[in-house]
Amino acid sequence: MGASMIHGWLDANLVKHAEILDPNEIDDSLSSHNDLFHVKLMESLSLAKTDVVILAVKPQIMDDVCTNLAKILPAEIPVLSIAAGKSTTYFEKQFSKDTPIIRTMPNTPAAIGKGISALYATDNVTQEHKDIANSLLNAVGKIIWLDNELQMDAVTALSGSGPAYVFYMIEAMAQAGTRVGLSKDHAMTLARQTVIGAAALAESDHDTPASTLRQNVTSKNGTTEAGLKLLMDGKFQDIMNKTIQAANKRSKELAD
Repeated sequence: MGASMIHGWLDANLVKHAEILDPNEIDDSLSSHNDLFHVKLMESLSLAKTDVVILAVKPQIMDDVCTNLAKILPAEIPVLSIAAGKSTTYFEKQFSKDTPIIRTMPNTPAAIGKGISALYATDNVTQEHKDIANSLLNAVGKIIWLDNELQMDAVTALSGSGPAYVFYMIEAMAQAGTRVGLSKDHAMTLARQTVIGAAALAESDHDTPASTLRQNVTSKNGTTEAGLKLLMDGKFQDIMNKTIQAANKRSKELAD
């Protein structure tokens, strides 16, 4: 996710200088940028003139990262976290109650400027801090601000994990296409472009409800209606409900 966001910021010419501390090796696609510096040792970082510290690591290693970061993090520097399940209270315990914390959950389409990010801020986050977060996240897609942090688990389950659900739907559609006679290549091309086109139409006509867009494709007694009779028998909605609930539950577990 961190690499996806950096790619979006580079494409938008938003990032001029960044120091990247990665538990693993730096992504090859980023190592060629001279305006980004990969720092392997936490002790070599200087944060005195930093605009924002972005935590884009797996929740499972966040404890170790924060323990080391707390030693060099000035209290007034805002921290922007994109880690699933880690609350602002968690970061206040790791750093300080005076540390401005902004929690966000973007998704991987941020890499091409098509992401969606939800943000939540603690009371000591200033408007200047929010402006920085707005600039970073608006550069890679759309944003919403939450008033209730408890909603972040639901955001993680829906939009954070959501691209994977859509990609799986492409796989399923393509496989179904092969069962009715298409080659694998043709089925995948048709399925992929159908999802791309439908998403683009939903974006361009964003004031029209998705239900209306669906109805616009559906002719009475036509092929689409025949397919939808099966798809809309309640089983698909039940599967989606359970999918979002499972991801929401896991997000809560990662906070423990």
